[in-house]
Amino acid sequence: MAFPKKTVLVVDDELSLRDFVRRNLEIRGFQVLTAANGLEALALFNTHQIDLAILDLMMPHMNGLETIRRMRQSSLAPIIVLSALGEESDKVQALNLGADDYLTKPFGVGELLARVRAVLRRSQWIAPSAMTTGRLVCGDLVADLERHRVTLAGCPLELTPTEFDLLVYFMDQNGKVLPHRAILQHVWGPEYGQETEYLRVYIGRLRQKIESDPAKPRYLLTERGIGYCFFAS
Repeated sequence: MAFPKKTVLVVDDELSLRDFVRRNLEIRGFQVLTAANGLEALALFNTHQIDLAILDLMMPHMNGLETIRRMRQSSLAPIIVLSALGEESDKVQALNLGADDYLTKPFGVGELLARVRAVLRRSQWIAPSAMTTGRLVCGDLVADLERHRVTLAGCPLELTPTEFDLLVYFMDQNGKVLPHRAILQHVWGPEYGQETEYLRVYIGRLRQKIESDPAKPRYLLTERGIGYCFFAS
């Protein structure tokens, strides 16, 4: 499958892995920049138009978590973490700082390319709802699908592309209990299905933005062992 021309920043202190990722992206039409640590990565990130960053967590001089935090201060470009750290707590920490996806080493080329496709697709602000124009109205929440804008009681919300896609999906399915897998595959893509920690992080983000009391949500309700339900009259 051909990819659009994009610039990818690959960051890892292991030369062989950098070259492996670079080669596989370049033969598919990507422009690739590489860095061996977080400091080098930030220098490139701040001087080039980066469409996607792929980085390790355990690096000298500046680790991946601090690199993600600093990248997120100025950009919404998608970030994929490649790491030997496979604990759920490591994934949640990276996602909370702003990473979009997390692959545990070792990984295959097919899996990496599928995740690259998925994060780039989500970053284009394309609503996953069947409706591509018009508005969704659920109580005080109004989503403008063409302008990629959501307001709550008339006040605009600052949402990332994935947060927007997720909220629009919930609003489109108002009142329905949605299983974890269905949400992941609809919003993140068919490559996903088991990454429930992603949902916990993003549901938490949305609750901070749309709920008056995130600890006692009114809109986004947890259906334990099943998934989530969005409800707005």
